[in-house]
Amino acid sequence: MAKSKDSICEQVGKIARPILDSKHIELVDIEFVRMGKEAVLRLFIDKEGGIALDDCADVSHELSAILDVEEVITCNYTLEISSPGLDRPLKKPEDYLRYVGRLVKVRTYDQFLDDAGNKRKTFLGTLDGLVDGSIRITLREGQTASIPLERVAKAHLEFEL
Repeated sequence: MAKSKDSICEQVGKIARPILDSKHIELVDIEFVRMGKEAVLRLFIDKEGGIALDDCADVSHELSAILDVEEVITCNYTLEISSPGLDRPLKKPEDYLRYVGRLVKVRTYDQFLDDAGNKRKTFLGTLDGLVDGSIRITLREGQTASIPLERVAKAHLEFEL
């Protein structure tokens, strides 16, 4: 029976974390995408001061050797290791504390009201933090919004000029 994408990502995460921890590198996200008989396994990593090409190469070398032995993925695949980029996704509660003061875009599953009474599913503004399980944002228009973390479909940093 074929493994699910979530199962593969979970197993890869368990294997990758000790490698990354030893290098003081954070695992930001894992994607596993099937394309016919081929697949791509992508790990997005980051560290204080940013990720260099050598960091990606080192992690790729160590991780691919273990994945080959463990046979987590049974089809042909390409392993890609990279930085999350300027529009880094916000995945963990800690991310909403680390990036306070930064410009973020948050999309929700449902519509929520901002403090001016406007219904919306997309929120663009300055991240104020995480309070009692809700993301607080000061929107570009000046009003604020509070969004329950479990209702966030996607959130990421926005590039600021």
